[in-house]
Amino acid sequence: MPNLAIIGGQWGDEGKGKVVDLLAPRFDIVARFQGGPNAGHTVVFDGQTFALHHVPSGIFHDGVLSVIGNGLLVDPERLIREIDELTSRGVPVAERLRISLAAHVILPLHRELDEAIEARWGTGAIGTTKRGIGPAAGAKAQRFGVRVADLGRPDGIRSAISRLLASGFDGWMRELGVAPPDPDEVAGQAASWWSSLAPMCAGTTALMHDALDDGRSILFEGAQGTLLDLEQGTYPFVTSSNTTTAGIAVGLGVPPRAVSTSIGVFKAYVTRVGGGPFPTEIEGAEGERLREAGSEYGTTTGRPRRCGWFDAVAARHAVRLNGLDGLAVTKFDILTGLDLVRICVAYELDGRRLDRVPEAARDYDRLVPVYEDLPGWSEPIGDARSVHELPAAARRVLDRIAVLCGCPVALVSVGPDRRASLFPEGVLKIGAIPDARPGSAP
Repeated sequence: MPNLAIIGGQWGDEGKGKVVDLLAPRFDIVARFQGGPNAGHTVVFDGQTFALHHVPSGIFHDGVLSVIGNGLLVDPERLIREIDELTSRGVPVAERLRISLAAHVILPLHRELDEAIEARWGTGAIGTTKRGIGPAAGAKAQRFGVRVADLGRPDGIRSAISRLLASGFDGWMRELGVAPPDPDEVAGQAASWWSSLAPMCAGTTALMHDALDDGRSILFEGAQGTLLDLEQGTYPFVTSSNTTTAGIAVGLGVPPRAVSTSIGVFKAYVTRVGGGPFPTEIEGAEGERLREAGSEYGTTTGRPRRCGWFDAVAARHAVRLNGLDGLAVTKFDILTGLDLVRICVAYELDGRRLDRVPEAARDYDRLVPVYEDLPGWSEPIGDARSVHELPAAARRVLDRIAVLCGCPVALVSVGPDRRASLFPEGVLKIGAIPDARPGSAP
């Protein structure tokens, strides 16, 4: 297959982990290029559920190398726990994972700052996962960051922490009620982390270029969603990295032309965790029905997700930003039993119709969604293995989503297991999907 990017098309939690896990056996490498432990990808197969945060979703397949690129923010403590958990469940992570030496590190001080900042903002908080992402990204941008390669250099760690504190961080931390760290203590922690992670660390930019030169196939795995992109998302309620296809080049050190095909993952409805604009949010019993039916609770935090109707305006925006070639529509089975399926086809802003997302963030709170209602269906669809087996009403919803987004549907998920996936003919040519499991050949 040509190199493929899997990108979240909404506000995250779209089901990218399942899609990547499903397609991974068709690739030599699965590489993550952004995000950090604030990402939560859930993979379900053989009655088992795995929650991934740092580790790419290709980790369950023998013969597939998983790469954590330089664009990630790595929390060594959490990554080691994640690796240990997967290993204890029979996944040979050490053989299949490579971690960029150039990835920046989340230190305990970054997590403490994240929690303190959110607490200071109160009701105006962004709604972060409190995993230290923003403070670590800020230190990186200010050139006070610590990289994975630095973990094996105690003197370098001490120097980096001392410079960070001398830059004014110590006063800022004290103002927020956070005790500044002891550089020697951090250096000791770093040495312990390095002893666990060093065998899996590598220069992943060179690794990626060698793979491209050798003609090996690469699946690029995005975290979070397009609408959380630092530049193009609903700022300031965004994450601290570039979640679109544009982030692949800088997050892995590959040229943009390395991406041959891009698939955007979209829930059949929309969810969002934390604060920020959400034009199609459903209040009351209807929203609660979607939340419970779809088990809409954060993989990383356990927080209940806000639920809303499919927003075709925002989805079309994601299609354009990413240059998507196809849509993967997930949790389509959750719509079963609804009398009507609503799709937002436009917005109204101060009485004026908008067919695109507004440029100014302040306008989002005044958007009124314009809906198109389609008949629902009552027949269970979880056992369908072809789009043609879906009820006619369900097929009409998929067709309408494709038309409104200006992009064909390439995959439809009708259940949590990796095999509950339908592939409309002629869009994504991948052949039969093997019944893969940890340790099996792709």
